Amino acid sequence: MGRYRISSFVITWINLITLIASLAILSFGIFLAAKHGDCEKFFTAPVLVIGAFSLILSLVGCVGAWRDNVCLLWTYLTVLFLLIAGVAVFTVFAFVVTSKGAGHAISGQAFKEYRLGDYSHWIQKQTNDPARWKHLKSCFVQTSLCNELPKKYHTIRSMRNGKLSSIESGCCRPPSECGFAMKNSTFYDLTSRIRSSNKDCRTYKNDRETKCYNCDSCKAGVAEYLKKKWRRMSTFNVIVVYSVGCCARRSASRSQYYKIY
Repeated sequence: MGRYRISSFVITWINLITLIASLAILSFGIFLAAKHGDCEKFFTAPVLVIGAFSLILSLVGCVGAWRDNVCLLWTYLTVLFLLIAGVAVFTVFAFVVTSKGAGHAISGQAFKEYRLGDYSHWIQKQTNDPARWKHLKSCFVQTSLCNELPKKYHTIRSMRNGKLSSIESGCCRPPSECGFAMKNSTFYDLTSRIRSSNKDCRTYKNDRETKCYNCDSCKAGVAEYLKKKWRRMSTFNVIVVYSVGCCARRSASRSQYYKIY
């Protein structure tokens, strides 16, 4: 009977920790979805799914502890272990696929440029998927991302010295190697002789609906953006899993203390 009480004590604490962690994950996912909307389902969806599943699982644990249902409690602990293992695997995967890729510094400008070939094969495959890229591209065009640049940078000099995001750098302008003369932050002289074999030089257009949205440099800019987001999400997962593990260990130690004394 004593051992059962000790086990119930540990399970109750683990269940409470899981409930708090699930609410934290779910709140984080809702925050991302509310802030970024439909355009960033790519990384908000996994967070929402994990959070919702964890919440349902913690409720199962609550019912099992309340009704002293051993079958439910064993199911709860087994699925919880699998969930934590799954989150750990996903976190390792996220760190692996985002380990490659970085911006390239260009002489004469403060911001960096990005190349799709520098990123992992998995990220390249995702951005090269026509359906997914069409969705991402439509998001950027609708938000008038590139058309906001003249409000931020009034002169060519301020544009070159500006801190453009990876998406602004890759999607709103042609690569520097093309050699196009900049007339303002959104217009380039495309009559200049192209000095590079980069296909993006022929893809870029000054039209506000075209820009460089179909360029590999734009896909690289998105890849860099998603890389940072996934790393932030992975770090959050590590913190949650580590916290759950530490709290569960403390609870187990406390129950062992009660058993002795």
